[in-house]
Amino acid sequence: MPQLNPSPWLLILMFSWLVFTTIIPPKVASHKNPNDPNPQSTETPKMIPWAWRWH
Repeated sequence: MPQLNPSPWLLILMFSWLVFTTIIPPKVASHKNPNDPNPQSTETPKMIPWAWRWH
């Protein structure tokens, strides 16, 4: 049963984890969001009370 021979699969596993931990994270981290949000102003808006007409 050749699938039980760990020699080639262990090397494939080690190489794939090496790729996943060294090459892929910088590529994923370098992506930029095209719709970066603008910083919001720190002023609070003035609240205008409503003049309710009850009659």
